[in-house]
Amino acid sequence: MKISALLTSAGINIGLCVLFWSLYSVLRKQPTFVRVYFGRRIAEERRLLREAFILERFVPSPSWIVQAVKCTEEEILAAAGLDAVAFNRMLVFSIRIFSLAAILCLFGILPLHYFRRNMHHLEIPSEQLHIFTVSNVEVKSRWLWVHCVVLYIISGVACILLYLEYRHIARLRLLHLKCATPNPGQFTVLVRGIPKTTKESCSNDIGDFFTKYHTSSYLFHKVVYKAGKVHKIMTGAKKACGKLDPSTDTTLDQSCKAITYRCCLCGASSNSLQLLPNNEVVQNIYNEECAAAVVFFKTRYGALVASDLLQTSNPMEWVTDLAPEPNDMYWSNIWLPYKQLWIRRIAMLLGSIVFMILFVLPVTFIQGLSQLDQLHQKLPFLNGVLKKPYMFQLVTGYLPSVILLIFLYTVPPIMMLFSTLEGPISHSERKKSACRKMLYFLIWNVFFVSLASGTVINQLNSSSTTKDIAARLASVIPGQTTFFITYVLTSGWASLSSELMQLFGLIWNFIRKYILRMKEDTTFVPTFPYHTEVPKVMLFILLGFSCSVLAPLILPFLLVYFFLGYVVYRNQLLNVYRMRYDTSGLYWPIAHNTVIFSLVLTQIICLGVFGLKRSPVAAGFTIPLIFFILVFNQYCRTQFLPLFKTFPAKDLIDMDREDERSGRMEHIHHGLRSAYRQFPGTEDIKLEKILTVWNDEDQDEGHSSSEPSEEETC
Repeated sequence: MKISALLTSAGINIGLCVLFWSLYSVLRKQPTFVRVYFGRRIAEERRLLREAFILERFVPSPSWIVQAVKCTEEEILAAAGLDAVAFNRMLVFSIRIFSLAAILCLFGILPLHYFRRNMHHLEIPSEQLHIFTVSNVEVKSRWLWVHCVVLYIISGVACILLYLEYRHIARLRLLHLKCATPNPGQFTVLVRGIPKTTKESCSNDIGDFFTKYHTSSYLFHKVVYKAGKVHKIMTGAKKACGKLDPSTDTTLDQSCKAITYRCCLCGASSNSLQLLPNNEVVQNIYNEECAAAVVFFKTRYGALVASDLLQTSNPMEWVTDLAPEPNDMYWSNIWLPYKQLWIRRIAMLLGSIVFMILFVLPVTFIQGLSQLDQLHQKLPFLNGVLKKPYMFQLVTGYLPSVILLIFLYTVPPIMMLFSTLEGPISHSERKKSACRKMLYFLIWNVFFVSLASGTVINQLNSSSTTKDIAARLASVIPGQTTFFITYVLTSGWASLSSELMQLFGLIWNFIRKYILRMKEDTTFVPTFPYHTEVPKVMLFILLGFSCSVLAPLILPFLLVYFFLGYVVYRNQLLNVYRMRYDTSGLYWPIAHNTVIFSLVLTQIICLGVFGLKRSPVAAGFTIPLIFFILVFNQYCRTQFLPLFKTFPAKDLIDMDREDERSGRMEHIHHGLRSAYRQFPGTEDIKLEKILTVWNDEDQDEGHSSSEPSEEETC
């Protein structure tokens, strides 16, 4: 691929970015789209734009960029939670490390690649991209030690920055635990696998168990019901009560007969209303109980101890975990039998692997488009079209990454479906699981499959060693730099512009408002899609590390992406997305592990490059660097990872004692009674005004009093 084709792709994406950013700066000022671009602020701050005509509203302005950059970390923490801060630190880490890498590689390594061979150089736009990669360095070159030194500097600085960021997020996590308002999840344990001994409610069994074995800390519990039928019953009751006049006592005559209607199609009859005896209703509700409950404890420490202990000798019964936050509970999955979860996880793992393998087909086809000789063989009817220079540059420089991006839009919903079917107990756990699946998918399909393109896989066999794999990757990466750069332009620059514009939100807002004529839904505000954005950032970090020494021309494009992402994501977190739940920074260990993997993979690839170039000194110095990175990773896991898996007992005990000393504990216990409402939309049903009217026979039996007894009030 020539530099001119790369410049064509860059020019198209730069034009799209300028267009979208200018449109955004105008549309965000229009009252019609205020709920698209300020969803969080309207929901939380109740602020709206004025409807008056102001000329300034139709002039693009960069004021929003200044506001996003000036925003402090404390403001992001208050508006979007610790997950948003962790995501922002990923971008800050990327900007810092790749700024250093760009300086070292563009001014230290790129000239070596361009001038090492004694060859006639064309004008820069007519040069091939491989001239700027390590493939242009001669075998046994004395200058490969420069690559080794730069690799050491980048790896060392990356480890220092990783350590500082890990420590910073861990400190914020502890401060968030101590300084935040009391979280009901710290006092609550989710119990699953409850053995049901009788046909009656399991509530008594739960109370007896925790009263006996957690006497000093047990407070009370709530049984979890299957969300389907009970929710329909409660919602129907609420709708029925809403139709009754609350100002008068409304009576239901139990002597009335059910009204029957005959179907016009099949002729069958159906009861429109059927009154069930009270004992039958209660029995139906008991039948909808599942083997799970939410158990509340008097102290945070008591809940932590109960969640960590194995309750019985059977690990599949009385399984305890710290409950998620009330808004984070995924109720429709909690009623799933605990013994089925391991089967679900295995099935979804196999499904994800099969989906990743099947996706190899479109990726391989797309890679064929980026290589002109394969394109001529597969699509010979395009030979005449591709003779035109601008069409050649468009097809080889822009089309492959655009097609791949379109295919990739179908992946997040499928991965979210797989994660849902695994049976997570919280929305955040489901999103975190989808994030991991998306990360594995992108690394496999966008990086490894794009590198392979069918040639490396065919050359490797069961007897291939690590050295062979490293050598193959080393020989392929410089040639695939073209595709990686265009992928950064389309999936990076263009997708950021699309995220800023909120294209799907704009389209849905237009359809809902002007085509369907539906009322605006003021309650729905989207949450930030961590499961798509975190893997995307991590993939670009992998591309940056693996190509920095071998093909440094990608670094300026990556730096532009990270700077644009820093502005766009901060703006979206402050204005668009609403925080409904927070994992307290649990996305950072995923980012840390991905960076470590990227560093080790980069060093293995460089080891293969030095071997191909027959530089034993550079290859020998690279091996200790791999072991150093692995030792550093183990140190970080020992030092910080336990803080992300559980809460320190010392801090929890101190918080409990402080609450008891200040008298807040009673208020916290009182608030727990209204927490974890499985059916929040039905809590305000009031049936005090609905009285039971008995028929004449019942009145003769002693129910003729004009004032209803306590049992008669529903």
